[in-house]
Amino acid sequence: MSTFEYPYSRGRRLRSSEFVRNMVAENHLSPNDFIAPLFVMEGEGKKEEIPSMPDYYRFTVDLLLKEVEEIQSLGIPSVLLFAKVPDDKKDNEGTEALNPEGLMQQSVRAIKKEFPDLVVMTDVAMDPYSSYGHDGIVRDGKIINDESAELLAKMAVSHAEAGADFVAPSDMMDGRILLMREALEEEGFFNTGIMAYSAKYASSYYGPFRDALDSAPGFGDKKTYQMNPANVIEAVKEAITDQNEGADIAMVKPGLPYLDVVRAVKEAVQIPVSVYNVSGEYAMIKSASANGWLNEEEAMMEALIGFKRAGADLIATYFAKDAARLL
Repeated sequence: MSTFEYPYSRGRRLRSSEFVRNMVAENHLSPNDFIAPLFVMEGEGKKEEIPSMPDYYRFTVDLLLKEVEEIQSLGIPSVLLFAKVPDDKKDNEGTEALNPEGLMQQSVRAIKKEFPDLVVMTDVAMDPYSSYGHDGIVRDGKIINDESAELLAKMAVSHAEAGADFVAPSDMMDGRILLMREALEEEGFFNTGIMAYSAKYASSYYGPFRDALDSAPGFGDKKTYQMNPANVIEAVKEAITDQNEGADIAMVKPGLPYLDVVRAVKEAVQIPVSVYNVSGEYAMIKSASANGWLNEEEAMMEALIGFKRAGADLIATYFAKDAARLL
């Protein structure tokens, strides 16, 4: 009989106690793995809960700083900023996105002034600024690529000028990473990183996020630029392309339904891989736990370790603070 067979080999020996299980765990979570998404809005002294995202909020810049202070105190190294723009500042040209005194730029400057060591990432996308709710400029009912990519590169430079450490293009326009990297280099922002949403799928799991930013598309859908959920080879191709164009981190979004994509991308690129544990995934766990159908803490931690097991180096998650407290 082989010594690798029962009774000489017993898997339960390595599950016999919590200490043993922790010693032989193949993957580990720490607050350093987390990126905390934050929603900022105009005004002062306001904090609004997002109805479809229980216990998650939009903040005005003054209260955003208090939230960032708590995030940093928990050992979370990074935040990812999203701006909620009033309708009267939206157009089809992304004008407000390039405003040096815009909400995103103000937020970045305020955070970096108070918390210079925190890694500040910014969403680079047109949909919060678009009168059509799309990630690019619309012409004759179509989202055009090249002009949109040029605008996104200008947005990236604007965020870098405000002090962003990383820009995070979430648009899925072709060629935008190369244009951003070239623009950042030309303007002297050699150390500004790019976290590319390399494989962003046309997903139903974004619903609560669109409520948070009031950024749902005004017509049609986003399937001509976001990816088909049926595809994984395409995701690998997109991630390799972004790496070759100058991305520093490749992201897969959403997370839980796409763990196989995380693994495939991780095995294909030589840069860190992040995953976005998106709003719909957060809302599912929150609502199920509120109904007593799941244990929230256990389900949360199981999802997060699943991302690490799949190969993610970084996890953007609305659970960042809760998970950091547990860890």
